[in-house]
Amino acid sequence: MGMWTALSALLFITHSVCSQTSIRWCTISEQELRKCNSMSIAFRSASIRPLLSCVRANSVTNCAEKLMANEVDAFSTSAKDIYEIGKTATFKIATAESSSDGEGTTYYAVAVVKKTNSHININNLKGKKSCHTGIGRTVGWNMPIGYLIDSGRMSVMACNVTQGVAEFFNASCIPGAIGQDSSLCQLCAGDESGGHKCEASNKEKYYSYNGAFRCLVDDAGEVAFVKHTTVGENTDGKGETWAQGLKSTDFDLLCPDGSRSPVSEYRRCNLARVPSRGIVAHSNIDSTVIYNMLTEGLQKSGFSIFSSVVFNGENLLFSDSSTKFIPAGSDEYIHWLGEKYYNILRAMDCSSADVPEILTWCVLSNGEQRKCEDMALAFKTKKLLPNIQCLFGKSVEDCMEKIQNKKADAITLDGGYIYTAGKTYGLVPAAGESYTGDADGSSYYAVAVLKRTNNDIQRFSDLRGRTSCHTGYGRTAGWNIPLGLLIEKGLIRPQKCQAAQAAGGFFKSSCVPGANEPGFPSNLCAQCIGDASGQNKCVKGKDLYDGYNGAFRCLVQGGGEVAFVKHSTVFQNTDGNGTDPWSHNLNSKDFQLLCSQESRADVIQYKHCNLARVPSHAVMVRPDTNPHVIFGLLDKAQQFYGVNTNSDFKMFNSSRYEGSDLIFKDSTVTIIGVGEKKSYEGWLGHSYVEALLAMECTYSSAVVSSASALLLTSLAVLIALLVV
Repeated sequence: MGMWTALSALLFITHSVCSQTSIRWCTISEQELRKCNSMSIAFRSASIRPLLSCVRANSVTNCAEKLMANEVDAFSTSAKDIYEIGKTATFKIATAESSSDGEGTTYYAVAVVKKTNSHININNLKGKKSCHTGIGRTVGWNMPIGYLIDSGRMSVMACNVTQGVAEFFNASCIPGAIGQDSSLCQLCAGDESGGHKCEASNKEKYYSYNGAFRCLVDDAGEVAFVKHTTVGENTDGKGETWAQGLKSTDFDLLCPDGSRSPVSEYRRCNLARVPSRGIVAHSNIDSTVIYNMLTEGLQKSGFSIFSSVVFNGENLLFSDSSTKFIPAGSDEYIHWLGEKYYNILRAMDCSSADVPEILTWCVLSNGEQRKCEDMALAFKTKKLLPNIQCLFGKSVEDCMEKIQNKKADAITLDGGYIYTAGKTYGLVPAAGESYTGDADGSSYYAVAVLKRTNNDIQRFSDLRGRTSCHTGYGRTAGWNIPLGLLIEKGLIRPQKCQAAQAAGGFFKSSCVPGANEPGFPSNLCAQCIGDASGQNKCVKGKDLYDGYNGAFRCLVQGGGEVAFVKHSTVFQNTDGNGTDPWSHNLNSKDFQLLCSQESRADVIQYKHCNLARVPSHAVMVRPDTNPHVIFGLLDKAQQFYGVNTNSDFKMFNSSRYEGSDLIFKDSTVTIIGVGEKKSYEGWLGHSYVEALLAMECTYSSAVVSSASALLLTSLAVLIALLVV
């Protein structure tokens, strides 16, 4: 039966390919139509199939319309145009153009600095002086500014991009920005007599690629946004008079990870890869048919596909700088463009149409309602947009539902609720809280701490039959995450969601304050010591081994061989930082971390060796809400109402109201952009999501906690049936 099904599928594919007798190519000018017709004749003469026919349209947009109406089959256009038509049209990428390198890349957008300016990196560009090729240009404006906005490094209130740039950089030369904020033209030089300053023409000394690089060379700016070839074209003996004597080794590229690299490392260290042109095809067309037709035409027809000289034009049908066709790698246009490039274009798409008149914040208490009303008034006083309105929700779930149904727009949630908001209600993060001032978006990292001298434990399976110290039953770092990891690794398999019983069977004995509940294994409290008088053993909040410091003390004093705490716990109680007698004379180097990757590392390696990154709170919105609008508003607002401000209203202080952590956590230092963490899974992180999944009391995640468990269950059922 399977053989006949496969044969039928093969016959269908063969029929589909063979039945594609012609490809209707869309052209956007008379010159393109003439070139297309000549190419069609050349292909036919070389017996290339399918036959090529040509259709006249007025524009790329018109071609997309004809494609959707099934009046044409394919056309070639730029990556930017493909992004634009992707908003309304459905299509596939059949193949792509490429220069001789075979990469299908037009160029890489890079950020160049002088090697001597060693303090500059991609994370501290705010307040620096910048050089750009020109306003609205791809490599000097759209790519770097879109990158800075998309990555959360730059905020833009109410989608006013030029204003956002003016506030981000200390001063700039952005040719063509005349009439905008004066700082955008401040570094421009004009011509020899000082005229034509900031014009988008060669009369401005710092215009275009070479000009932007010269702006850096002359020390007018500290960073230049150019393409990857610009430095090479103006150093090591190449370029005009001003470039003589310059060495390429005297310049560095700024990488997205905060490091710097030589200019030759542009493939790895760039702000964006700008793809070459792609061939857009109707969804019903087999991509290989078009790829084979064009490749064969290039090899056999003798027609100059990548030349437009004969037809008195440039880049007709295809780019004149291309030399070959390459497989697209993916039918999906976003995947072909690259998510980085796609997201940069989306960030630059931010417009007044994305800014709602009113942003409705869902609140959960009287205190939060009062603070929200004061926030709305304070924001309005500073003319911050959009205007805030407050709506009372009966519960967190009610708020999520209100946002989903467009009765509200935003709410700040913690990790567990972010999971629900994303999974159940389809919400996404638009901004996050930072409690340290960095842009990591982490509350902390959950870690497993061992004494360095304990060589018996090298991996998680070695914890079986050992003693353990936990911050408390049901707590994130001390219980949920380590138990979730043990379940995920298949080391414990709770029956009917009885995680406590499974933990009691895995560890020899433990101290889990709060596990003194009826029906729980007694060994979960065996290592606890109670309060100073020996009372309240295993009582949450009272046992000396309770909480982060208590769990670490349990390890230090031999109560357990592993302590599940947060990454900062060791540092707070060692190297002279501890205030309690038990922590005196402790050295951080005497402890190590057990990594989820089954290895060990020093305690300072917590970002790479942890059980999970515990995410900070995030502002959750509908996916149709532009996140840059939310971050733009809150980032601007915290300049007036954040920490270290003298205003009456304070965003991160709830002391004037009934309750704490109202709207935002009181410990928030700054609001940050979400950057690459655009989904709820992205914000929470893989390890945290896996821990939540493992601890979910559902049949699929707790009882059947691994593929092997599923296999065992299936086998058991099969054996039972056979016995019967």
